[in-house]
Amino acid sequence: MQETSVSVLIVDDSALMRNLTGKIFDDVPDITVAGTAMNGIFALQKIDQLNPDIIILDLEMPRMNGIEFLKERNKRGIKIPVIILSSLARKGAKITIEALELGASDFVLKPSGSVSHDIHKTKDQLVELIRVYGTRYKIKKEPESISAAEAAVHDKKQAAVFKEIRVQRPSFPIEIVAIGISTGGPNALRHMLPHLNPSLPVPVLIVQHMPPGFTSEFAANLNKICPLKVKEAEEGDPVVRGFVLIAPGDYHMEIIPKADTNRIHLSDAPPANGHRPSAGVLFTSIAKVYARRSLAVIMTGMGRDGAWEIGRIYSMGGITVAQDEESSIVFGMPRVAIENNVISHIVPLSKMAETINRLTLR
Repeated sequence: MQETSVSVLIVDDSALMRNLTGKIFDDVPDITVAGTAMNGIFALQKIDQLNPDIIILDLEMPRMNGIEFLKERNKRGIKIPVIILSSLARKGAKITIEALELGASDFVLKPSGSVSHDIHKTKDQLVELIRVYGTRYKIKKEPESISAAEAAVHDKKQAAVFKEIRVQRPSFPIEIVAIGISTGGPNALRHMLPHLNPSLPVPVLIVQHMPPGFTSEFAANLNKICPLKVKEAEEGDPVVRGFVLIAPGDYHMEIIPKADTNRIHLSDAPPANGHRPSAGVLFTSIAKVYARRSLAVIMTGMGRDGAWEIGRIYSMGGITVAQDEESSIVFGMPRVAIENNVISHIVPLSKMAETINRLTLR
């Protein structure tokens, strides 16, 4: 085992699934399976014994299921990140969103039911999420375990962290806010949206990378904590103040200009930047319709979705905001946009709502 490898605890009631999931990481040198457990009760015991860096958790288990485990985890103050891996995640979006509400970091769908012999299809996604969340936790837990070389790279990156730019009033009134977000997004949005001004004078459109069937439940969950009305976008929805519209899974979201009120158009066109919905598609549409009267925000996420297209809004005189590195779970999408020199303001998550409120004041 490498000194800096991330240790994983796999929790699933199926012995076959525990074995198949563990085998995914056999050829991944920086991830080690520390142990397995058949339900939440045994998982809590194994946590004390193994001190893992991350937990892969099934939801449907006997005696103590995934939701019950997360509740007990919170009671005990356990901070180990949890990735949900469950067949219930596909047919039970509500329970998956509840798991995220209880502190799970992210979720991955089993490809073909509770016992998925093709679980290897999730390998790339699982490996990425384990590296992201597990490594962050490991660094906080055991900073001395990081090698001198890795520490030097980290210090160099920290020295290059982009400074927050003082928020200035836009030259033209903002008429819309568009947000692109991916990995780490559900929890980031739960943190940010409650702090939006209940009198925000503009509509808010969000592309959160999420599978089909989840965005409706996700929007309903956010609606409980946001002072604005949050809903999954539907074809023809009016784009009006007081609403936060979230792109449905597997559909691009665009704006169709109308004489009375601009409307939402949903499209099943091919993925853009590897995603559908795509933040890039939304930003391109916003640039065409609103130009310099738009505010675009790019937040935590892997890859580069929206990082180039947000530049169209910037070039037209619109305002562009990026989440900073320290508060991003993955500083991918924001980093590319910043390096492209198309960002007006760089702010931490804790100040994102305040920034949006301030820039949209009239």
